[in-house]
Amino acid sequence: MRYSDIDLNSKTILITGGAGFIGSNLAFYFEEHYPQAKVVVLDLFRSNLTLSNGNLKSFGHFKNLIGFTGEVISGDINDQVLLAKLASGYKFDYIFHEAAISDTTALEQGLMIQTNVNAFKDLLDMAVAHGANMIYASSGATYGDAPSPQRVGREAPQNVYGFSKLMMDHLARDYAQKFKNISIVGLRYFNVYGPHEFFKNKTASMVVQFGHQLLSGKNPKLFENSDKILRDFIYIEDIVQANVLAMHPKESGVFNVGTGKARSFQSMVDILQHELGTAYPCEYIPNPYIGRYQFHTEADIQSTTEVLGYAPRFEFEDGIRAYAPEIKRLFEEELS
Repeated sequence: MRYSDIDLNSKTILITGGAGFIGSNLAFYFEEHYPQAKVVVLDLFRSNLTLSNGNLKSFGHFKNLIGFTGEVISGDINDQVLLAKLASGYKFDYIFHEAAISDTTALEQGLMIQTNVNAFKDLLDMAVAHGANMIYASSGATYGDAPSPQRVGREAPQNVYGFSKLMMDHLARDYAQKFKNISIVGLRYFNVYGPHEFFKNKTASMVVQFGHQLLSGKNPKLFENSDKILRDFIYIEDIVQANVLAMHPKESGVFNVGTGKARSFQSMVDILQHELGTAYPCEYIPNPYIGRYQFHTEADIQSTTEVLGYAPRFEFEDGIRAYAPEIKRLFEEELS
């Protein structure tokens, strides 16, 4: 579905983190709906480099871009030489900044701030110089344990990732006040799921992880009282919608992107069982994260609707139903 009538013919779009989950979905959206636009993907791409927690440093994967015909650049947003080449070699009209260290359990605070905050400032400088509207990934992690519904202005990050995203939001506000020639929009994603997340490995959504447990014939393992552990789960197509609408907002700002409805992990498994045709009994295990675990997230999306015109299209049942064929394909082609 096309979410905007803006004319992007002859426009140039940069997508950082474009081989990742959200970035690759954006790349294909623009290529499908605006074939005359020039789409440039920048991504570090995955390697064997890991963080101290054992997770990969970069989740970008070439398979997320199979079928994409735009330009692909491999590089690190911390590389000043690369950014200088981008700044001088292109004239961007829009920058979608999805690149980040997005692992909420990462312990490397300096690397997190350098990559998520300092490099963002360099990209903001490029946006100002090019006159390019900036749309960037903030995060629901900025709220930490703040009570639901989570609202902009009530942040309480509990890890360095959430802190880095909040610092990005402060930086974006400063730039938006100083430079009126562009719009700058931060989108606080809540619990996103959908195609192209598989290569995030253990940090992929529990939708695909539970889906593959079920397809392998295993009983789904849930924390005790999972019917009372609630999250605002949002399907990737609604994330794409919000990004496209943020290209020409009524005003710059930071906005929540969720459904505005909290759903339980129990309901996730129940819907998956229905869509995948399984009926395995759930196993319930003690929750080892009590005291440092969010039991309820729910995005307040009033300002997102008013300023961006955003309206979520996918209920949890709709999103999982749309995702089920891809979950099956991944199981057959990547895991079997």
